[in-house]
Amino acid sequence: MKAATTDDATRKQREIQREQDRKDEREKAKEEDRNKKEEKEAKESAVQAGAREQPAGFPPQHQVKPGRESELDPAPRFDAPAYRGSGKLEGFAALITGADSGIGRAVAVLFAREGADVAVAYHASDDDAMETRRCVEAEGQRCLLLQGDVKDRAWCESAVQQTVETFGRLDVLVNNAAFQEHAGSIDDVDDERLQETMDTNLGGYFRMARAALPHMKSGASIINTGSVTGLRGSKRLLDYAASKGAIHAFTKSLASQVIERGIRVNAVSPGPVWTPLNPADSPAEHVAKFGSDTDMKRAAQPEEISPAYVFLASPACAGYITGVVLPITGSVGAI
Repeated sequence: MKAATTDDATRKQREIQREQDRKDEREKAKEEDRNKKEEKEAKESAVQAGAREQPAGFPPQHQVKPGRESELDPAPRFDAPAYRGSGKLEGFAALITGADSGIGRAVAVLFAREGADVAVAYHASDDDAMETRRCVEAEGQRCLLLQGDVKDRAWCESAVQQTVETFGRLDVLVNNAAFQEHAGSIDDVDDERLQETMDTNLGGYFRMARAALPHMKSGASIINTGSVTGLRGSKRLLDYAASKGAIHAFTKSLASQVIERGIRVNAVSPGPVWTPLNPADSPAEHVAKFGSDTDMKRAAQPEEISPAYVFLASPACAGYITGVVLPITGSVGAI
């Protein structure tokens, strides 16, 4: 089902982006030489502590919103070849917003590897969503594609209803869809942009949770995607950081409200992660050094974040955990 508001929302987001792009272009020439030097230094100093070596530093690139994973260079790593499933979510059904790409896709793949059927809710990128479905089905699980806008209450309710009708249950809701656009000054964040950010990032989480909870039973869980910007703030992402801080508070508050029903609510708070969200936000020259300011001197790949969602979704792993905000930031002292 495609909501009528999807095209309008995409146009609005692109208008916001074009205005910021014009401002950024004036600053571009000043930074090119410095960025080349910093990119080289980042590659040489990046910390590698995971199952395989991950990319450090990226070619300059920029995308129109909402961005496409298929056009990123290098392609984000989401398949986590070192991760072995063990039935942690056997028989579960999950609904993930923003699951066509980035963290959402990586979570969908690992949920399927752990035995869950997955509903992939997405906004506009059909090709990316179909690739996510291919990957989920390759893990041996069913996948339902749901295109629409989380700002639309009726669509949120329909997405949940379709998930329950298709899979017969709903055990895990992952709220992950987001809108982000940087700004140099609070003066650049007009009311329209503020409304778009808050209504997508926070309002969308409210609507999806409200629609999902009547269908969830004891042992179910909700996982919200927060951000390190919600923990530390960000001078370039005033509205986005504010929305993520609110999501962290929403997580703790909702966890308190539904704990007696045996439903857990937690959040994952990532640092910089290589997804379409960032090249569709930052100027190309900023992308080249994306993540280099972390202690690990590089951005994470989606496959380095997604196992945390499995942990929090699984009653076998996190049955005694609710109301937490789990930082995965590549830096010491994230909170």
